[in-house]
Amino acid sequence: MLKAKFITAEEAAGYLKDGMTLCPVGMTLVSACESILKGIETSFLETGHPADLTLLHSCGQSDRKDGIQHLAHEGLVKRIIGSHWGLQPRWMEMIANSQVEAYCLPQGQIAQLYRSMACGLPGKMSKVGLGTFVDPRYEGGKMNDRTKKLDDIVEIMDLHGEEYMFYREIPIDVCLIRGTECDEMGNLTTTEEAMKLEVLPAVLAAKRYGGKVIAQVKRVVQTGTLNPKDVTVPGVFIDGIVVCENPEQDHRQTSSWVYDPSYSGQARVPQNAIEPLPLNVRKFIGRRAVQEVYAGCVVNLGTGIPNDVIGNISNEEGINNDIMITVESGIYGGVQAGGIDFGIGRNLYAMIGHHEQMDYYNGAGVDITFMGFGELDGEGNVNATKMGPRCTGCGGFIDITQNAKKVVFCGTFTAGGCEFSFENQRLTIVKEGRIRKMVGRAAQYSFNGKLAREKSQEVYVVTERAVFKLVPEGVMLTEIAPGIDLKTQVLDLMDFAPIVSSELALMDVRLFNQGPMNMKL
Repeated sequence: MLKAKFITAEEAAGYLKDGMTLCPVGMTLVSACESILKGIETSFLETGHPADLTLLHSCGQSDRKDGIQHLAHEGLVKRIIGSHWGLQPRWMEMIANSQVEAYCLPQGQIAQLYRSMACGLPGKMSKVGLGTFVDPRYEGGKMNDRTKKLDDIVEIMDLHGEEYMFYREIPIDVCLIRGTECDEMGNLTTTEEAMKLEVLPAVLAAKRYGGKVIAQVKRVVQTGTLNPKDVTVPGVFIDGIVVCENPEQDHRQTSSWVYDPSYSGQARVPQNAIEPLPLNVRKFIGRRAVQEVYAGCVVNLGTGIPNDVIGNISNEEGINNDIMITVESGIYGGVQAGGIDFGIGRNLYAMIGHHEQMDYYNGAGVDITFMGFGELDGEGNVNATKMGPRCTGCGGFIDITQNAKKVVFCGTFTAGGCEFSFENQRLTIVKEGRIRKMVGRAAQYSFNGKLAREKSQEVYVVTERAVFKLVPEGVMLTEIAPGIDLKTQVLDLMDFAPIVSSELALMDVRLFNQGPMNMKL
């Protein structure tokens, strides 16, 4: 009978030789192979090997301290190709200091590239990325000075008179995956994981190039006891299995929970157990953003304010069954966890693969996406990926915003220490932020406003004091909050002059309610 090969984390690190390409699969700390990643880190610190790796990852994979943060050592990784480092401070520092070659590509394109590579193609073509910093005519996704002098890993191609991005293949030598349990033959399930991710496409991509697949599991069961429908990866594709010795520390369902069955579909919690959020600036912005939904719409939530508050607000208002909230990880419905636990949710209605979710976002396009932003300029260009030398990366931002039918950017009007008061149905700026976000020109194009306006995409920018809309002529100011002075607290703090609507309105006073707004769809 076929038998799985069980190895230690230290032995798993030995599969990596200097100069290889390593591809771990995960998102935030979900499905992070902590035992193996720690083993690789220990091996490098003690022996200097493996060294000069290429680290390929589709999603951000850390909670600010663990995950691929373990690999953030100069010399261990020579090149990183990923999408998001917002929860990875050591990687952001290394990228900013040019201690590593760094390419940032859209999250969905990397996840789907695995599938293209798995089926024998030389890369993946897509319109996603055109006109953004990933476009080789702009920056080619190169995130620091060290990388700018290197070859492009994406190119522009023409097919039947239309432009496309072409994301070149990146052969995988070692792929790391995580599962709940495996049998003695190595067949692996992911039943207690909080996401499905793109596990099988990454595995098959590694196999296409003769690479090795290493899995971390919580437990081993007898062959023949697993439901074949529960098997995510057949054992014949797995070269080594590490059974985690300390699941509470190294095989957590996500950063904040060792295991909660309501996040993986084994249980549901009462809806009234989900506490409403207190009224603060994030909830205020989220409430105004939620006013853009309509009955039956499919919604996407990006990181930051959108994911942290909009699902909770929808639950409080009793409209969460009238809309379908999704997240790029592949979850549908429920109430989303936020912060370091982005991408998971309680009481879900459905969960599909990460790469499959991106098929929907890239193809049909979601009805409404809510995204954060760092800078907005007069052309409607948005920078959400690089502020000064600090690059968080795009994650799924480009995949989703380029094709969404309606885009609602959410964020404070200024940044850096701004403080607010919400009393007597008026907004008071207690302390103004040090950093202007309405700039003459966005430092990096995460979203191309000119292209959006040319295709008549519906785009809004919602802040605590002002709401803007993209129109053919540029950026139009359509609403201000009660209590805000138009000239001194809006226009004077902008580096470009917006078009002020002739029907400039006050934002809904219900946004100031301590209880529900009593929204009806």
